[in-house]
Amino acid sequence: MIFPQIDPVIFSIGPLAVRWYGMMYLLGFVGSYFMMLHVARIRQWPFDKNLVSDLLFYGVLGVVLGGRLGYTLLYNLPYYSRHPLEIFYVWEGGMSFHGGLIGVLLAILLFCRQRQLALLMVADLVVSAVPIGLGFGRIGNFINAELWGRTTDLPWGVVFPGAGLLPRHPSQLYEAGLEGVVLFCCLYLIHRRQPRIGVPAFSFLLLYGLFRFLVEFVRQPDAHLGFLWGGATMGQLLSLPMILGGIVGLIILKRIRSV
Repeated sequence: MIFPQIDPVIFSIGPLAVRWYGMMYLLGFVGSYFMMLHVARIRQWPFDKNLVSDLLFYGVLGVVLGGRLGYTLLYNLPYYSRHPLEIFYVWEGGMSFHGGLIGVLLAILLFCRQRQLALLMVADLVVSAVPIGLGFGRIGNFINAELWGRTTDLPWGVVFPGAGLLPRHPSQLYEAGLEGVVLFCCLYLIHRRQPRIGVPAFSFLLLYGLFRFLVEFVRQPDAHLGFLWGGATMGQLLSLPMILGGIVGLIILKRIRSV
């Protein structure tokens, strides 16, 4: 399959250009807002529209600042140290999920401290919406023809521009399916079962870490990083603490419940 020629700009008005990548983020944030409202209702948590809006604002700042700084520091520091102004070119892509996760965590900590709310309850609410942003974000990666997979002879392999003449795994779409659709369904079903506070948040860490670790086997590692210890990629190494943290957190919650 030849990669479809998709113009990254949806439309432009003078110097203002609306890009698909930015639109995917916007759709993710809007979807996250309504998802958090819905989960708050089914869990009967004290979150109204104003509180969810404020939480989303903190989350957006955490995602954008943490994601961009994480990508800069973890994936391409030598380049951005030579071109520091391009750190702000977020419309060109280049966001780190793990950096965004740290950014969101810090934003949630600040939000909980200011509003006197339980950290795990807010974390449970936030993770219910994260797969929506992840799914749209990975579609944006596909449209941008970035973060493609390794070469393959499977019939759905895609020849991406700038990636040579061989077909590659559309790993962005694999991630959109796993980190977006499947993870969303898993977390939503968990919330519907009314689990104790903390279970959705730690389940998210475990499931996302596992999905990302698996997809990395067919995703092309960054050229300037390549394969690291034991042939692992940076994405796999960063996902291992998430998997471990999710498992440990769920075990602790189970032991507390049994006491």
